[in-house]
Amino acid sequence: MEEKHMKNFKKYTRQYFMPPERCMDWADKEYVDHAPVWCSVDLRDGNQALVVPMTLQQKLDFFQMLVKIGFKEIEVGFPAASETEYEFLRALIEQNLIPDDVTVQVLTQAREHIIRKTFEALKGVKNAIVHVYNSTSLSQREQVFRKSKEEILQIAVEGAKLLQQLTEEAGADYRFEYSPESFTGTEPEYALEVCNAVLEVWKPTADRKAIINLPVTVQHSMPHVYAQQIEYMCKHLKYRENVLVSLHPHNDRGCGVADTEMGLLAGADRVEGTLFGNGERTGNVDIVTVAMNMYAQGVDPELDFSNMTGICDGYEHFTGMKINERNPYSGALVFAAFSGSHQDAIAKGMKWIDEKHPDHWTVPYLPIDPTDVGRSYDADVIRINSQSGKGGVGYILERNYGLVMPPKMREAMGYAAKAVSDVENKELMPEEIYRVFLDKFVGIKEPYQITEVHFKQENGITTEVTTCYRGEKKVTSATGNGRLNAVSNALKKAYGFDYKLVTYQEHALTKSSSSSAIAYVGIETPNGKIHWGAAIDPDIIRASIDALLTAINHSVK
Repeated sequence: MEEKHMKNFKKYTRQYFMPPERCMDWADKEYVDHAPVWCSVDLRDGNQALVVPMTLQQKLDFFQMLVKIGFKEIEVGFPAASETEYEFLRALIEQNLIPDDVTVQVLTQAREHIIRKTFEALKGVKNAIVHVYNSTSLSQREQVFRKSKEEILQIAVEGAKLLQQLTEEAGADYRFEYSPESFTGTEPEYALEVCNAVLEVWKPTADRKAIINLPVTVQHSMPHVYAQQIEYMCKHLKYRENVLVSLHPHNDRGCGVADTEMGLLAGADRVEGTLFGNGERTGNVDIVTVAMNMYAQGVDPELDFSNMTGICDGYEHFTGMKINERNPYSGALVFAAFSGSHQDAIAKGMKWIDEKHPDHWTVPYLPIDPTDVGRSYDADVIRINSQSGKGGVGYILERNYGLVMPPKMREAMGYAAKAVSDVENKELMPEEIYRVFLDKFVGIKEPYQITEVHFKQENGITTEVTTCYRGEKKVTSATGNGRLNAVSNALKKAYGFDYKLVTYQEHALTKSSSSSAIAYVGIETPNGKIHWGAAIDPDIIRASIDALLTAINHSVK
């Protein structure tokens, strides 16, 4: 048999470079223990990746949403790239839409005319970062620019000098950022040389720090390699105490989040990314996931995603993109449990929370409390289909309708719901589950009916029960040690029923406005099978009798 495999793998090789020294201190750290400086690049990197770029109004609305989430640094575009980009920045400034504590960031290539146009766009802005870049990777140096290391370094230095000159001319105190674009394909010692040459121009101070951004322009390696590259840079950058080391991972290998988290462990101070991972090719790092990963371990991410549904809706409206149903923390199905065992564990975990009030969240299968991001248990967590079990069905009915069924009845109800879902081949919504409960276990009045019941307190309880079976009425008297037992004895006497009353349970219906109480009755027939009935009525005695009758009618079907 011929082996099937892709035959061209030998034309590829590893395109990254390891640092010249071992850099593994990051591996001793356990988790990200504080929030980085976050910079959203949705309006630049995210926008330039859209099939249809955002309109001016969409950008303005998106900017305001980012501010509301809590971003203090927002890259607004490449003002020299097009008139649209230029107009957006001017609109933000002229309409006074930039809060005093928010810094806008603009991107420019290290080319004189482009830098000058960028500075024109910034006039009147209070806080700005001017982000200059040039590509430094081996492949770009050789193939695109056909320039030596010295020539590429000189491009970066000249760009840095021009930024400084134009800022002084403008009488401004803009902050500076430099990116050795394609950092991950650059020899680390060369990237360090270029970055240090730029820092020697800027000479950053404590009150005016520079940003050195080390982008994963294209992902070439496993995350631990990037972590070592970052650690090497952090250890050897000049003016380190006055430099914010920034990460800008893309997601070509699917490791954008891992790159970011390991890069932060390696000493980085800042993260550039987008909401939900929008961006060139496979996208930028998803800031929502990185921030919520911190949140889920008890670390304040300093961003507010409590209205996740609203943020998702805004993002989809502005970008025309769709958020995957399995996207961490934000996807429509990420909190959903269809499996019966999962539902049972979640329901028990929630009961534990209610009973014990623990200090920390540890509910099985739910890494965070869905309500923290604006989701609900009944609509988002316990989802019922043909794979679901008694726990989930019981939880939905209890949560939404106040029904606390006996355990064995929960099981029967679970099977009933699964059967409906299986036949209809669909998920059941809470109201449909409740309908199954009503249809299956409530108010079954055929073939036996009870039309009248009277009680006397003699030798326990004596009852007179008027029944009807196939049009024939009967009046039967019997006694019992309680009202339900007396009625049960009367029915057995009238029709020769053979069953044991094995379960009787009742409770107030606090979540229903139309009824006040519910009764559940289980009877066991000689074959060992239990049949269930339930009834809702303001009168608990009436409810218990109706529940018994339903159970009996079940048993004779």
